[in-house]
Amino acid sequence: MSSEIFKVIEVVGTSPKGVDAAIQAAISKANEAIRNMRWFEVVETRGHIENGAVGHFQVTLKIGFTLD
Repeated sequence: MSSEIFKVIEVVGTSPKGVDAAIQAAISKANEAIRNMRWFEVVETRGHIENGAVGHFQVTLKIGFTLD
């Protein structure tokens, strides 16, 4: 039986378009530097308020990837 070993990093994605766009931005950018990404977990959601409205969303993710 084979097993996989994962390393976990934490990143924060931001977007004025919404939470989903912030998640996509974080994963896309992490993919430029990290191989073998397998899963993510949203651990925190917050945002920035500008002039009484949501200016942008911030989403903290844990991303798991397998080690070579």
